[in-house]
Parts: sequence; structure tokens; C-alpha cells
Amino acid sequence: MKTLFRALGWLLAGLCGLLLLGFAWVLYITHSFDTKTLPARHGQFDLALHAQAQPGRPLILALGGAEGGNMWNSERWRGQVERFNAQGYNVLTLAYFGTPTTPARLDRIDLGALHRAARETMDRPELQSRCLIALGGSKGAELSLALAAHFEDIDAVVAMSPADTVFPAHTEAMTTSSWSIDGQPLPFAPMPWAALPDLIRGDIGAVMARMRAQPEAAAARIRTEKIEAPVLLIASEQDEMWPALSMAREIEARAPSRVRVLAVPGDHRAVVDHMAAVEDFLREVVAERPNCGSGE
Repeated sequence: MKTLFRALGWLLAGLCGLLLLGFAWVLYITHSFDTKTLPARHGQFDLALHAQAQPGRPLILALGGAEGGNMWNSERWRGQVERFNAQGYNVLTLAYFGTPTTPARLDRIDLGALHRAARETMDRPELQSRCLIALGGSKGAELSLALAAHFEDIDAVVAMSPADTVFPAHTEAMTTSSWSIDGQPLPFAPMPWAALPDLIRGDIGAVMARMRAQPEAAAARIRTEKIEAPVLLIASEQDEMWPALSMAREIEARAPSRVRVLAVPGDHRAVVDHMAAVEDFLREVVAERPNCGSGE
């Protein structure tokens, strides 16, 4: 019996030691992370333009999420991009991190530089577009809404699995903002220490809920009420990543005349099965906004 108790004691001591080491490692990461220096290749993007040389076609700025790279330029999304082209839109797919010529991580991505990249594309002589549509999913939805809240020349927003709050950068420390404007980080909802057990368990939804409950979350809320353009939010009813539907409802409540919410069954990724609703929404936008020309 003494041997059993001794073994249990050593096991408990070992577990406590591992917990202390883990805590010390987290402290080291969070306190040693450089929050002042902007990441390498800050403000650089990988662009792919899918266009027809027909002046005046609306430009869709297509933004991926936390997976990084140029998602909308992948084989998976080629068919949808071609559908947009056939319906009268040009499409600019953009990687804002996770490629050799962009920042390595989703950290303080420059909204001002991204907006300028879109405008420069629109101003090309062969395009001469006067209509800009921001389309994004997940972190790309957060990005699309943040863009439209800061730049009033965006004519429509489609945000799939949206967020109403700026969340931390995707770094080990999570002590910087996801977004910045010309080098100045946007306020963000920090991850509290109380969320660490949820993070270890992989319960991302609980982590997000704790972040949104922090006092700093009020300043981090995306000012979607400033968006004058029509907005379509597609949110899953069983989203396991973050409370997309409740955040969508809050965005809608702040501007009910301009925001439309489509609640769909399924998980975080189920929203991509509803691109027909996106196409219908964009047809309405084109019909109602003179500068957007006419889709086919």
C-alpha cells in the first residue's frame, strides 16, 4: 500500500510540475513577444485577378480566413469565381498572410494597404470599376466588415460566419491585434488567462466567448453601424468556432435597414453551401446601385 501511495504521490508531483512548466512557458511567450515591431512583409499581399477587359464591371474583393494563402484562387473555389465572372463581376482574390511574399502569420494585417490594393486594381484602364464588393468567410468575414466600417467606398459586404469584434492575432502570444490601419493596430478583445483551460481543451467557441466578455471588447467591437452599404451575413446555427449567429444578430440590430441575416443549419463551414444566396444578394446590389453597372 505504501508503494502505491508513493507512486501516486510521484505522479501528482509530476503533473504539478508539468502544469507549472506549461504556465511558465505561456508567461514567457506572452511577455517576450514583440508587440511593437510590425511583422516582416507587413502590408504586402498576393493578388490574383480574374477579370474580363470590359470597363465598368463591379469588382469582388474575395478574402479567405485563418487558413492563410489565397483560398479563393484555389481549385476548390475556381468554379465559383468563374460563375461570378459569368454573372458580370471581376474578382480579385487576395492572400494577406501565409505565402512567401506576405506576412507569415495573421498579425496586424494592414487594412489601409489592402484597401489601396483593391482601389489600384479598380483603377486599371482596362477595368475602370466604380463598384467594390467585399466578400469574406470566417476571419475573412471579420476583415470584410472591418474594411467596410473604415472605408465608405465599399458598395456591399458579404460576410460568411461573421464576427462583430476584432479578435487577437494568430500568434503564440495572442497579444496583438489581427488588424491595423497604416501601422496602427486596431483595438482587440484580448484572451484572458481564464480561457487557457478552454484553449488547451480545444474549445475555441468558449475561448471566443470569454474574449467577447472582456471589458476591452467594447472598444474592439467593429463599428458596423457606420457601414452605409448593404450587408449580407450568413451564419450557421451550430457554429462551433465562434457565436457567428448571435454576433450576426447584434450587427443586424445596429443597422436593421441595411443588414440581412441568413441563418443556416450546420457547423462553421456550412455557410459555403449557400453561395446561391450570395449571388442573389449581389444581383440586388447591382440593380439598386447605379455605380455598380449591371450584372448579367
